[in-house]
Amino acid sequence: MQALRVKTALIAALGLVLVHAPGARGHALAPSLLEVREIEAGHLEVRWKTPVAGIPGAELRPVLPDDCKIAAAPVVAAEEAALEARWRVDCAFSSLVGQVIGASGIADSRADVLLRVGLADGRRLRAVLSAERPLFTVPERQGWLEVASSYFRLGVEHILTGADHLLFVLGLLLLIAGMRPLFWTLTAFTLGHSVTLSLAVLGFVHVPQAYAEAAIALSIFVLAVELARAEGSPPTWMRRYPWAMAALFGLLHGLGFAGALAEIGLPAGDIPLALCSFNLGIEAGQVVFVAGVIAARAAIVLLPLRWPARAELAAAYVIGSLSALWIFERMAIVWKR
Repeated sequence: MQALRVKTALIAALGLVLVHAPGARGHALAPSLLEVREIEAGHLEVRWKTPVAGIPGAELRPVLPDDCKIAAAPVVAAEEAALEARWRVDCAFSSLVGQVIGASGIADSRADVLLRVGLADGRRLRAVLSAERPLFTVPERQGWLEVASSYFRLGVEHILTGADHLLFVLGLLLLIAGMRPLFWTLTAFTLGHSVTLSLAVLGFVHVPQAYAEAAIALSIFVLAVELARAEGSPPTWMRRYPWAMAALFGLLHGLGFAGALAEIGLPAGDIPLALCSFNLGIEAGQVVFVAGVIAARAAIVLLPLRWPARAELAAAYVIGSLSALWIFERMAIVWKR
């Protein structure tokens, strides 16, 4: 009975958090993209792409060097879920090196900005602008440590703000009893999504992002159905071989991670470093989440709570309801194509 109280109390707390997440989104608000390309000395081409969905009242704007003036009116185009503007600017300086580029309003918009800088000599620099670091000074050369830290942090943020991936991991925690089976199952999930993340980013595998996201939602729903099975039912292959199920579904989740990384882009000279750092960031964020859930479960043991015998089904219903919602939302995007 104590184990039941622990599980159901944890389920209730996490369920409330997930249900009250803004819009029950599968991911955090998508990042904006600021691309500044040096055409020739003193002349820049700017591309600003920002999602249509955003925080009401938030004004996210690009910040260019003070010595730059707009040379032509921006050309704005509407895409499926974003607005893209392109324009050219004339600047008083001869090189972007040493100049400051960034974005304002990041804190209010609650979404990072991906910055790409192309210099006239062909070098490509990338950075992630955040509320803590909204400005970027263009360096003579971007060091490997800066590349690694940027992509590592982006991986951590992506997994910790991706409710769908965390919901799947939570389902694994609820499905499996025992630390050793849980360790091997999470390891299999990690290996699965690491394989497809690498293959997709390197161009060996291509699956349209809309289909990948719909498949991820379906994998969560299948896991929720398994959690809802009556106690004492014959064990399915998912319960007999949870590591195999986790590895298989991990392949799907890796395609979702690859889509996020594709939006950011990889630095041409540091592709292995950036890919590895992003993947390590995902794993670090996953470890933080798992540790938090296990710690919460241990703490709840101390609470004198009593729950109905069927209360543990709340987890399956919360996970199943949210994943079903995501399936419909994402299939609607697929059908529009």
